[in-house]
Amino acid sequence: MTGYRVSDVMTKQVIYLPAETTLDEAARVMKEADIGDVVVTEGATLAGMLTDRDIVVRAVAARSDPGTTTIGSIITREVIMIEQHSTANEAAALMRERGIRRVLVCDTDRKLVGIVSLGDLAMQLDPQSALGEISEQAPSV
Repeated sequence: MTGYRVSDVMTKQVIYLPAETTLDEAARVMKEADIGDVVVTEGATLAGMLTDRDIVVRAVAARSDPGTTTIGSIITREVIMIEQHSTANEAAALMRERGIRRVLVCDTDRKLVGIVSLGDLAMQLDPQSALGEISEQAPSV
């Protein structure tokens, strides 16, 4: 990953959903967009990130009703960001340090410009690696 910047490997498509969105609606949006995460807002404020794993681990395991449970009630509220000009190695180190698989990417003004995932980094490092192949082939949701 030497030489690659986060901006070279990040996903630029960011979908925002309000915290009051129901789980079933969020899952539908994620499936249609073929993505594994959405950014959750409360008004104009960034509230956190919802991942496909959050839906499975936090909602399904708790037997939450997807038609009435809001994404705001299950999201990861700790927002971790990395600057888009950081290296891919720095992003990987941050993920390893925090035990996470995705990081929000911001510009120098801390405006959200993308999301970088472990799969994005694996695809750049070695598209033929097991993780790279899985990331490329597996559906997000």
